[in-house]
Amino acid sequence: MIGPPVEGDAAPPLAAPGQPPVTSASAPSAGTTSPADAPTISDTPVAGSAVEDTAVVTRVDSPPPAPETGQDDGAHPTPPAGSSAVADQGGPGGPPPADPSSGGDGDGGPTWRRRRVLVPVAALLALAVLYGADLALAGGDVPRGTVVGGVDVGGLSPAAAAQRLEGDLAPKVAADHPVVADDVTGVLHPATAGIALDVPATVDAVDDQPLNPWTRLTSLFGDREVDAVLTGDETALAAQVDQLAATVDRAPVDATITLEGTEPSVVEPLEGRTLDRAGAAEAITETLAAGGAVDEPIELPVEMTEVQVQAEEAARVLAETVTPALSAPVTVVGPEGPESVEIPVTAIAASLTFTPQEDGTLAVGIDPAALQAEVGEDFGVFGSPAQDARFEVSGDTIGIVPSVDGQGINPVELAGQLLPVLSEPAPRTVTGVLGPVPASLTTEQAQALGITEKVSSFTTEFTNQASGTNIRVVAAEVDGALVRPGETFSLNGYTGPRGTAQGYVPAAVISGGELSQAVGGGISQFATTMFNSVFFAGLEDVYHKPHSFYISRYPAGREATVYEGQIDLKWRNDTDTGIYVQTEWTPSSLTVTLWGTKYYDIESISSARRNIREPAVQEKVDDGNCIPQSGARGFDITVTRVFRDLASKAELRREDFETRYAAEAIITCVAPPEPPADPAADAAAVPTTPPSTPPPAPAG
Repeated sequence: MIGPPVEGDAAPPLAAPGQPPVTSASAPSAGTTSPADAPTISDTPVAGSAVEDTAVVTRVDSPPPAPETGQDDGAHPTPPAGSSAVADQGGPGGPPPADPSSGGDGDGGPTWRRRRVLVPVAALLALAVLYGADLALAGGDVPRGTVVGGVDVGGLSPAAAAQRLEGDLAPKVAADHPVVADDVTGVLHPATAGIALDVPATVDAVDDQPLNPWTRLTSLFGDREVDAVLTGDETALAAQVDQLAATVDRAPVDATITLEGTEPSVVEPLEGRTLDRAGAAEAITETLAAGGAVDEPIELPVEMTEVQVQAEEAARVLAETVTPALSAPVTVVGPEGPESVEIPVTAIAASLTFTPQEDGTLAVGIDPAALQAEVGEDFGVFGSPAQDARFEVSGDTIGIVPSVDGQGINPVELAGQLLPVLSEPAPRTVTGVLGPVPASLTTEQAQALGITEKVSSFTTEFTNQASGTNIRVVAAEVDGALVRPGETFSLNGYTGPRGTAQGYVPAAVISGGELSQAVGGGISQFATTMFNSVFFAGLEDVYHKPHSFYISRYPAGREATVYEGQIDLKWRNDTDTGIYVQTEWTPSSLTVTLWGTKYYDIESISSARRNIREPAVQEKVDDGNCIPQSGARGFDITVTRVFRDLASKAELRREDFETRYAAEAIITCVAPPEPPADPAADAAAVPTTPPSTPPPAPAG
């Protein structure tokens, strides 16, 4: 059976078996149906024809008769000899009858083939029309389905999209956002970090219509998430990240042992942690660009660092070394005599050190300096103590008293001797070895400090006897203080507590803008005197606080107050040489002199007093604590410190000190009023006359 010819190609004529090939020119064979009686269907293209797959059908007036058995079907005429049509008779030797599907109107015929071509073409044309219409209708609008940072702007004009972003997304980007790094939380301030929504750039980035048909089709069924465009200041963002890192970063903490007195305990290890600064900046910008929720923390990446010593190792050292070491004291005996010094368990505990090793172990040692601090004075029975170099003032000059090395138990050697015996049971004894003990401040070290001349000096006067007592006590404590280059002097830190145990007495202080009494009062006189000496030495003022109202015996705008634990006086030696503090006092005056190397000539310039404030007038009932005040005006003043070159006197720089004084109230203390009379008590105090008995009537 021969199927339908291939589309677009002519089927070659075939001859029956045993017959010569069929030629292209032939008359109709006998027994064929006349063209006038039956339709002629040509499904083979004419060679050279310009039209392919074209069927020629003539009108049929009546249906053809059904073929008899054994005879040819009249509907399938035998092609004439030599015809280009393919014979379809089913006679002997001929090809089988043609497949009905190859007929002109069958499913496999040319009509169906036309449909198979025309339908897809029509569909494509329809899609093209729809695509063009969709593209034309969209025009310059933002593509549909576009969502920027959680804000839907699809289908909006650029202006409308900008307005929506300005109203819905910009505030979200600008709002403070919580951040979290490991277990540390913080707050990001986008404005401080220089981050904001760039609305024009964001609209420009999304308002181009996509030309890809598939993209346009899928936009009908879903959204297209797009990140916003942000303005940024890398330096400001880095600074904000650095601030966050200050609370996140930590060095790894190895497991160790801590002692509370003589009670040891294991300190658990803690991994090190470092904020990934670049990753944090990226996480911040990505989250803000995506419109992250304001109440959802931005997770910042961190890098963890392992510890060397684990808790198990610390527990082992505690059990095997520390516990035996603290089980009993150690006795140190002299090399040549019966003298001995006992090192108590408290001193051993204070001297123990624990050092992590690279192999993960925890090494135990003895700190010689800590041991010396604990029992060094007791070692004076062995040999002679060392004497530090010291400065000595004579008139307007200062000199150095040389240091003297001592003889005694060397704490470094003693520490090495102690370590092996700490694991032994009591009694435990070591024999001390005498050797030279160097001074803490040698002559050479003192000379290198460059303390050679008077730098500045200032004197104030006082009259209050109680205040004078406190001033002399603090002056004695501070006299001889040595401030090395770069060190900061703190008055509260240097003196420590200032209570009755240290010799201080109650005296006047200012509390709440009024005078009252407190132990250690009057120390502000010393603070003011020292501040002025520091001022004229040209040293750095770290912190000082003027009195709340002006006290006339002090230079206006150039004075300081202190209060233990709350208000301090701090200054820094910002020179390359040391500063030696000398204090001198009389029953009515105090002088603070600073010795070192003079670098500047200092001039003080005071402005006129301005913004004058009148004092309030108050009358207070004297309850035993009222202190009368004469009052004083309040004012503002500026004091300028001018630095001049020593040789040329040329001005080098200026520094302003602004002070604002409140008005000191005028307070009059009055006696409390007499208590009101009690009527009931008065009535009880009046004597009463008992009723008299009338005399008897005269007898009649």
